[in-house]
Amino acid sequence: MSQQFDADVIIAGAGIAGATLGLALARAGLKPILIDPAPVSAQLEPTFDGRSHAIAYAAFRQWRALGLAEALEPHAQRIEQILVTDGRTPGASAGAPHAFFLRFDSDEIAGRSDGEPLGYLMENRHTRAALAAALKAAGVEVLAPARVRNARFDARAASVELEDGRVLTAPLVVGAEGRGSVIREAAGIGALGWDYKQTGVVATVRLAKPHGGVAHEFFLPSGPFAILPLTDDRASLVWTESQARAAALKDARPEIFHAHLQRRFGEYLGEAVLEGPVFTYPLNLQIAEQLAGPRVALLGDAAHGVHPIAGQGLNLGLKGAAALAEVIVDAQRLGEDIGSEAVLERYAAWRRFDTMTLSAGMDAFVRLFSNDNPLLRVARGVGMSVVNRIGPARRFFMQEAGGAVGDLPRLLRGEAL
Repeated sequence: MSQQFDADVIIAGAGIAGATLGLALARAGLKPILIDPAPVSAQLEPTFDGRSHAIAYAAFRQWRALGLAEALEPHAQRIEQILVTDGRTPGASAGAPHAFFLRFDSDEIAGRSDGEPLGYLMENRHTRAALAAALKAAGVEVLAPARVRNARFDARAASVELEDGRVLTAPLVVGAEGRGSVIREAAGIGALGWDYKQTGVVATVRLAKPHGGVAHEFFLPSGPFAILPLTDDRASLVWTESQARAAALKDARPEIFHAHLQRRFGEYLGEAVLEGPVFTYPLNLQIAEQLAGPRVALLGDAAHGVHPIAGQGLNLGLKGAAALAEVIVDAQRLGEDIGSEAVLERYAAWRRFDTMTLSAGMDAFVRLFSNDNPLLRVARGVGMSVVNRIGPARRFFMQEAGGAVGDLPRLLRGEAL
């Protein structure tokens, strides 16, 4: 790295995708700097981010290759089965399965290594804590709280101006700071998308009965309702509601919320007792028109914000982190300018098709399943039934959801850079 630069790569956004990229670069001998408006200590609090994510098994390989397995595994709940049901009431559907349903089982995954599950359920706070500790141990500089005011990109360098007046320079800047990315805007990269006029309601509950590592996804008229298994027989609930109903649920008294929860949840896992606060997140689709440009690359929600209907949003970001890290590291080892358009186009080309097809697929799923149209209910039910009866089709969906389809970066194969 030339002495005129403050870092090899400046990463705006120290969330899960940005932090994973920073750690991967540091492990390969590069110098990243991460910038985030939230203090690291605040990001680790249970009240900061109540979400949990289904982490694809290929994405977990990346963390294992980066040395995070020991810190993450005590908090990682294996997903052994996924049951997808189209119904009006989740409890009734679970007790007496609808004729149209899908079942995915980890035993059917072809080519998995070391008995890998379908994926892992991870609470974001534990993932953030493991990444923060690893970054600190690796000596990676994390500026937090610090906020990016602007960025400039020229033929030889990129510069990032912080709100406190500091200016940092590097050959490459990565925008990983979410849907309102300042880096994306500064680079002149537009974004396309629309609002679903829905809100995701997220809560953690303790279950009266063991969940057995089974994840449930119910497609209800108002939107999907997911029961995602966590460690210690808890579950993360993610259900989609209209904006007005979600706001009412968030502000409801505990006994009122519990009554609504049990009505949706059903009785097949016994009583579900709320643990911690209720979170709400607006749902929309936003796709950047480009994934990269001269001296800039986009990652995570800054590049693609999708509906959580199949839990693929974060996994898209982690796949992007693995691909971008490999492109940068390989270019640096070859003596190339890591911020050049030619280098960054390799990353964009690698991720473009997968990003667009998955984003379009998630949008189609939302429109197909978030309604009570009787004709669409029959069509989607028949489709689910057909896929459920065709082993190769079912196994392909599992491989796709596990992030193991296509030209995988080395980290997603569990290999070091």
